[in-house]
Amino acid sequence: MKGAGGGGSEGIEDRDWQRLDTWLWCARVAKTRSLCARLVEQGGVRINRQPTGKPHARLRPGDVLTFAVGARGPVRVWRVAALAARRGPAEEARGLYADLSADDPSPPAAAPEDEAARGE
Repeated sequence: MKGAGGGGSEGIEDRDWQRLDTWLWCARVAKTRSLCARLVEQGGVRINRQPTGKPHARLRPGDVLTFAVGARGPVRVWRVAALAARRGPAEEARGLYADLSADDPSPPAAAPEDEAARGE
């Protein structure tokens, strides 16, 4: 028999969405959920190219998040691969998203060995 209060862990199985701040916390974007909520409230997160200031925004698998952590942090683009059942280790957190920012078409910076080869 289930209690009237409900638990935090039982809701994920019967929903196709998760709170944005909770998902960011489980994906280890910040150390606490309140820091993740603050990041969202400050307008630092977009869901599917739409700005959101609501930590309780619904996040679904397939959504694309665009955000930067810190004032000068790199902009990250992640596709949500799965909803989080818990905040696990970093390896488990990496399975929650696909990093699309690695597909940046800009050329990489010249490596030191390339410069040495050209200088002779």
